[in-house]
Amino acid sequence: MFRAAFKYRWIATAYEFYYKTNSKKFLTKRKFNDYKKWTPIEIPALLAFSWTFRQSNPEQPPQENVKTNIKNELKEADQLFDNGQFNECFETLNNLDSQYKNDVEILWRLSRALYQMASKPEISGNVKKKLANDAFQTISEAMKINDNHFAVHKWMSVILDLKAACDGTTARVKNLEVVKNHMLRAVEINPGDATTLYMLGEWCYRIADMPWYQRKIAKTLFAEPPTSSYEEAISYFMRAERVEPNFYSMNLLMLGKSYMKLGKMDAAKHYLNMALHYPARTNDDHQANKEAQDILKNMK
Repeated sequence: MFRAAFKYRWIATAYEFYYKTNSKKFLTKRKFNDYKKWTPIEIPALLAFSWTFRQSNPEQPPQENVKTNIKNELKEADQLFDNGQFNECFETLNNLDSQYKNDVEILWRLSRALYQMASKPEISGNVKKKLANDAFQTISEAMKINDNHFAVHKWMSVILDLKAACDGTTARVKNLEVVKNHMLRAVEINPGDATTLYMLGEWCYRIADMPWYQRKIAKTLFAEPPTSSYEEAISYFMRAERVEPNFYSMNLLMLGKSYMKLGKMDAAKHYLNMALHYPARTNDDHQANKEAQDILKNMK
């Protein structure tokens, strides 16, 4: 299933890389093993949410909507994505894109692979921005072909936020509502995707919990800045649980934190304990376990 997690970061380490291209098209075949690392520098990242994902079955389209002759290739690309082999996934899809132009199933997957490549901790600076722009152009092409596709809207929300983050805090804040609207459209098309519901809950929580200096920025950009509440966040987290119970450790953690913000300690402890004892199979699970444990210690 897909997972998404937002995290504020005050400092991001940026590296400059060089890579080879062999096409003038914006989406080119790239030899990402040919990166050349340069001296790290530090850059501020005041409003930097980090999203991590893994494969989700509900995101896959009905088989009848996929061209028969590329079903196997898409399946191979999805498997590479599941395994975290994002560069290889990109290369597979890029080859398909050169053979089958304007195929929405190829394009949204390409944008997804580019997003993951841009999100690697060691990738930052100019390369991160280039990958984010490529991902945005790719998902925009998919949107032009089919703007009623669940995965297109889901990934547009994620990629638009990444692109805006690369463009700075002002761009990030300006796009908050647009990002949310794409999530809402994705849920409208496919109400059975727990991860998009989680993403909406996380968006609501962060807006409700926004620090004063970010609210000040928002007030200068909007006549009516984006608003939300912990209650709204809980409504989306709970909808995600009803769709797919116990699907994600971070959803349980965020339920606990949201109830704690409202002073509902019994409910908070219930979900924090669930997060604490969630089987730790991934980095997110370990993080949820540890954060829940720390919060529960301070509550006693």
